[in-house]
Amino acid sequence: QVQPVESGGGLVQAGGSLTLSCSVSGGTFVGDDMVAWYRQAPGKEREVIATITWDDGSRHYTDSMRGRFTIYRNYHENRAFLHMNGLKFEETANYYCSGKRDSVGYWGQGTQVTVSS
Repeated sequence: QVQPVESGGGLVQAGGSLTLSCSVSGGTFVGDDMVAWYRQAPGKEREVIATITWDDGSRHYTDSMRGRFTIYRNYHENRAFLHMNGLKFEETANYYCSGKRDSVGYWGQGTQVTVSS
């Protein structure tokens, strides 16, 4: 089982940066696990930001997120991260980390990011 735990959310001014962290409760990311970051703003659907394959670190981004968001992992710390630059007011949302293993996805509780205008 891969139970993600997010941290690093908070209040940031528009144009600011923030780095979110994702670890695994009671376990580790291994091999072909895929880690993804999503976000869900109030009244909107959850949308994927980026994914990273744990073993080789290959990354994919939703086109609209490319450039200001960077997903990466620290293999030895067993953590995945999402670095966000140039945050906008409308990007206020709950940000979720998801871990997928053997086609089964597991979700964290999310971490709130609030961007002030």
